Amino acid sequence: MGALVGLAFGIGCLLVWSAFRSPRPAVAASKESGTRRLLAEAGLRDVAPRSLAALCAGSALLATVLVLGLTRTVPIALVLGALAGYLPLAVVRGRARRRQREFAEVWPEAVDDLASAVRAGMSLPDAVAALAVRGPDALRPSFEAFALDYQVSGRFGDCLDRLKERLADPVGDRVVEGLRIAREVGGGELGRLLRNLSGYLRDDLRTRSELEARQSWAVNGARVAVAAPWVVLLVMSTQPEVVQRYQSAAGAVVLVAGAGVCVLAYRLMMRLGRLPVERRILR
Repeated sequence: MGALVGLAFGIGCLLVWSAFRSPRPAVAASKESGTRRLLAEAGLRDVAPRSLAALCAGSALLATVLVLGLTRTVPIALVLGALAGYLPLAVVRGRARRRQREFAEVWPEAVDDLASAVRAGMSLPDAVAALAVRGPDALRPSFEAFALDYQVSGRFGDCLDRLKERLADPVGDRVVEGLRIAREVGGGELGRLLRNLSGYLRDDLRTRSELEARQSWAVNGARVAVAAPWVVLLVMSTQPEVVQRYQSAAGAVVLVAGAGVCVLAYRLMMRLGRLPVERRILR
């Protein structure tokens, strides 16, 4: 009887321990998948998340060493090094935004090419593969891979799945799923569907372009407002009397507080002035 009680107690403790232990790998996986998703949207699918993390750490370390050698002040070097460590991530995010904007500009043309090919009597897989030659330059590499993939396997649905992964674009997800439905259900209304989709994409692009033009002053103002104080600090840190002020504990507190306020103000301004971002809900 005592052995059974001990066994039940041990199993209960194991279950309690596993309940607190098991969610941790899931959180780590979600963070890694978020980084991988960002790299895919930036067209850097071959780059591993750990490589991006190593680049951020290397940038922070290099900036810290350079500023420390220039100013001989540890607090200034650490703060500017931390800001420099964020630069690679900011570059990747900017690349992802530019890539999504470039794709949004050329998708109407690609959909028009698909509609013309279908109206001319081409089969749907051949029309999609033809975008590798006749499609916009920004989309051609992905459709070249699709054409080769379909030529090798002949599985249209699997090739579309891999095409979505290469594109990593919300508009591309909608186009691909529309093609999949047309392939499975029947293509009687495919031409009309593609023409309607092209018109919708052009209207959406026109509206978003107008909003982004009005938003650009707020974005540029936020970036200049954040970068200007630190550029001034870096220039003034070559003066010995300025360096002495920031070598004290009070100077370090001022630097850390200033960095925190700059980051908070920048994130707040970007959040208040951002446009709605289309998410990939058809992945």
